[in-house]
Amino acid sequence: MPDWVTAGCQEYSKRLRGAFDLQIHELPLGQRGKSRSIEKAIRSEGDAMLNAIAERDTVVALDVKGKPWNTEQLSQHMEDWRMQGNNMTFLIGGPDGLDARCLQRADMCWSLSNLTLPHPAVRILLIEQLYRAWSILSNHPYHRQG
Repeated sequence: MPDWVTAGCQEYSKRLRGAFDLQIHELPLGQRGKSRSIEKAIRSEGDAMLNAIAERDTVVALDVKGKPWNTEQLSQHMEDWRMQGNNMTFLIGGPDGLDARCLQRADMCWSLSNLTLPHPAVRILLIEQLYRAWSILSNHPYHRQG
């Protein structure tokens, strides 16, 4: 990832320290090319993601076909997840999307936007929205309702 993505993620991780133990696991993309099909690449990415998910994890797949949540809805989900006590795993697919098995494994599918977003931006948007949702739950002034 570009340096600006790493810096942004570190900034929001620092802000969440103490409230959440945020870990980012970047998995390698499946090989793409003339001699390798996109389906094999997606399957390879899916294998890696599914192997990285613990059985008890609550999984949210980020997918354009998922349900759109506003920030207040995300904060309510976050409170529910906190009460369940399971680890949360957010899946961000590769350039061709998530393997169908990852979508099946997901407890929820969330659409950040109907727009096609570059993967570095998705990572930053996700972590910023988690911080914003936490700020609502904590009565922190970061989130301003309009």
